[in-house]
Amino acid sequence: MEQLLTANVASSMYWLGRYLERVELTLREIGKTYDCIIDVDKSAGTALYKKFNIDLEYTNAVDFLDKAIQGNHTGNLANLMVQARENAIISRTNIDASAFGEIIELHDFLQSLSKNYHPIDFNDIDNALSLISEIWGTHGKKGHRKYSDYFLKLGRLVEELDFQLRFNQKSDVLKTIIKDINAMIKVLNPEMRLVVDDEENMMETIYKTIDKLIVN
Repeated sequence: MEQLLTANVASSMYWLGRYLERVELTLREIGKTYDCIIDVDKSAGTALYKKFNIDLEYTNAVDFLDKAIQGNHTGNLANLMVQARENAIISRTNIDASAFGEIIELHDFLQSLSKNYHPIDFNDIDNALSLISEIWGTHGKKGHRKYSDYFLKLGRLVEELDFQLRFNQKSDVLKTIIKDINAMIKVLNPEMRLVVDDEENMMETIYKTIDKLIVN
């Protein structure tokens, strides 16, 4: 496993992992909420986006999909994929060619949805999730694990933890993810260790540790 990696590339791989994981987890929540709006609670979408600190207004389930994917808010998935694409370009030489192509394809797909005059439907959610699965599948198939790959995995884990804190907050799940994050940190720098003493400031502690990891 090679050790030479610039801080810029390490940061880009970390954020690529975070953005892709954020898009995937958000899409899954959008899909579940879409069904809930139709069958159970018309305000379920508003409740979902409250967890992202976003006030989302919509008229029906179809409009919810539209506002969630391309609405004027910080959780806009098309804009999140712009960020993912930019980080992928910076890290291009450290990403499998097929996985890179699939990242670009996902970016272009979400951009096309944001420019499409036809209503977004549930099939679009499925298509986007399929593309993300292909990205992870392609990336996971390669035999030799690069040093940079661990930053990508670290980003995924940190984003997963953030989602768990927003949605579930089950202590056993949180402990497992933190354990996995610590394992990634030790692989990247055996002298570093994540210590989380205060759950309230958990994410801030993790961010500071990762900042030191990337700089070093």
